[in-house]
Amino acid sequence: MNSTLRLIPLGGLGEVGKNMLLFEHGRDILIVDAGIMFPEHNMWGIDVVIPDFGYLRERAGDVRAIVITHGHEDHIGALPYLLRDVVALDTPIYATRLACGLIEARLAETPNRGRANLRRIAPGEGFRAGPFEAEFLAITHSIPDGVGLCITTDLGRIIHTGDFKFDYTPVRGGGPGFTRLGQLGAQGVLALLSDSTGAERAGYTPSEQVIAPALDAIFREAPGRVIVATFASLLSRVQQVFNAAQAHGRVVALAGYSMLKTVEIGRNLGHLDAPKGLLVDLGEAQRLPRERVALVTTGSQGQPEAALARMADGTHRQIEIVPGDTIVLSSTPIPGNEEDVARVINRLFARGANVIYPPLASVHVSGHASQEEQKLMLALTRPRFFVPIHGELRHLHAHARLARQLGVAQENIFLLENGQVLELTAEGGRVVERLPSGTVFVDGAGVGDVGPVVMHEREVLAHDGFVIAVVPVSLATGEVSGKPELVSRGFVYLPESGDLLERAAERAWQAVRSLGSKKQPAIIERTQDALRRFFYEETRRKPMVVAIVTLV
Repeated sequence: MNSTLRLIPLGGLGEVGKNMLLFEHGRDILIVDAGIMFPEHNMWGIDVVIPDFGYLRERAGDVRAIVITHGHEDHIGALPYLLRDVVALDTPIYATRLACGLIEARLAETPNRGRANLRRIAPGEGFRAGPFEAEFLAITHSIPDGVGLCITTDLGRIIHTGDFKFDYTPVRGGGPGFTRLGQLGAQGVLALLSDSTGAERAGYTPSEQVIAPALDAIFREAPGRVIVATFASLLSRVQQVFNAAQAHGRVVALAGYSMLKTVEIGRNLGHLDAPKGLLVDLGEAQRLPRERVALVTTGSQGQPEAALARMADGTHRQIEIVPGDTIVLSSTPIPGNEEDVARVINRLFARGANVIYPPLASVHVSGHASQEEQKLMLALTRPRFFVPIHGELRHLHAHARLARQLGVAQENIFLLENGQVLELTAEGGRVVERLPSGTVFVDGAGVGDVGPVVMHEREVLAHDGFVIAVVPVSLATGEVSGKPELVSRGFVYLPESGDLLERAAERAWQAVRSLGSKKQPAIIERTQDALRRFFYEETRRKPMVVAIVTLV
């Protein structure tokens, strides 16, 4: 019998997104979630960020199962990469019905993939994988079918809350399973791993139901179309838009691929109720009087490629924003997206729309527990050890303070960072090592081929542009035969900067004509160095300078 349990976070600690946690008992591994993180504003050209699977690559044969707590992208989005590059496709993936539906849709977009080994289970049900006995716990979140986990080994019970809040009146689905949480607490919980995203927020997180009156008032007073932007996976919010539209005699059309796909999945699984005639396609909605139309769209986070941003820029192929339109942003910006969201809001106002967003109206509530709910989770489960998860460092520290207030001993609270290994034994817990746990960038079809050097180069290009110097070298002698020709993009406006580039070419020519070496690498290095110094002296800018040799 192995008496050591290792907890290894590969993502989600010290950041919002990219959630992934490993339970390791002996040689057996259980994976909980595999999510993505959306790129920060300075991650030029990056589509998404995924966890570093380096440790798992060496241990892929030891993975007994993957468990998914719910269907948000920051918990399932990395599954296609994990199954493609690391873990065997037939590895069991345990999830609820909606999460399975969203995973199937996600995997269907991955080329040349077989069918994943998805196993649907409901709250209250469980499974065994190697030494791990797992039970799905009923919790509430901003997406239906979310669950927490009770994972039992010979060492004891671990409760993993997933993302949660205690919503007594959810729009769809049942409420939180207080009774079962209390039972587990009475039986003994070795460790609680609990969602920390809302740990700075006092009180309780409001129920999803508080949004209904605000939406009702907006639909009643709007003179033209009502366009609601929200997360595609926030099906309870989509249902509330359906309800408000039906109450005020409007039809609903959907905009954005992920919105169309997720609503289809939600309807097929019974998580959305759309009476006959309520949903119409976008083309039909365009032909109806504006006061009879509501749209639900993606892009509430200001993503440049999403439908709402294209509407704000006037580049959407079907939807043109006009005065009289009412735009509702039913979300709050994920940290890092604030500037993008503000930019979209300003552009919508510029087009004459009336834009409504928190805190102007109660059109969004968080899906994450506030402090009093986090205290209640701690009080129900009464853990020996506590590990705050899912959040930036400030959230984790705030959650740790709450645990201390409720009597968890300081030495039993572990503030982990991604890659740190927490070992739990009958005697206690300790952090024993740090494993590779960096970020892996996904850019188009490339996964991990863009690293810090490329990102730095992209940052330079974005800030200062580039200059290419084409240096003529004699084929016969190997010597530089004339001034280089300079080509610039994103550095200076060429029609007005001819003199600057001419003087730069002269400086480079003077630097290389006296060069004793005829080797091309030396010519390239001297040219680049001379141009960098010249441009900084003249403009105080540092464009990327690339010299190439052409034989003449």
